Amino acid sequence: MGLLGGLGDLLKQYAGSGAAPANVEQHFDQVAQNVPSSSLAGGLAEAFRSGSTPPFAQMASQLFSNGNGQQQASMLTTLLSAVGPAALTQFSGSNPNSPLASLLQSGQTQVTPEQAAQINPADVQALAQHAEQHDSSIIDRISAVYAEHPTLIKTLGAAAMAIAVKKIAEQHQA
Repeated sequence: MGLLGGLGDLLKQYAGSGAAPANVEQHFDQVAQNVPSSSLAGGLAEAFRSGSTPPFAQMASQLFSNGNGQQQASMLTTLLSAVGPAALTQFSGSNPNSPLASLLQSGQTQVTPEQAAQINPADVQALAQHAEQHDSSIIDRISAVYAEHPTLIKTLGAAAMAIAVKKIAEQHQA
């Protein structure tokens, strides 16, 4: 058997199909437990880019809201590494007293879980949108961060999970 062993039949349900089976969450769990995190990251990136899901920034904010302090810190560190000094002007001007503006003003690129807990998810959404506009690879980098946390990915809903599984099926079908 190949890399995915007994998952072949399950993945065939997704390869080339338009609709997701009713038990996509269970299928997502099975796939996430049996594929490398790089495959899961590719599937998540596909979901972030899909027109069938909310925009990347909205989904990133949702993941941030549902994550623990370490996951939130990892996301913010990744986003901050992508935006650079240009973000300082945007966020400092709109809300100079926000914790995110303070982080940007300090020039700090490594965020602690304690600092992340102070950040408003709406600010994360705006930062993710800014990052995506200036560095499209941010989607792949955030996907790699969250591929390590498949349970959290499930909070994005059935459409995102189905798109991720479909992408994984297509990758391993070749």
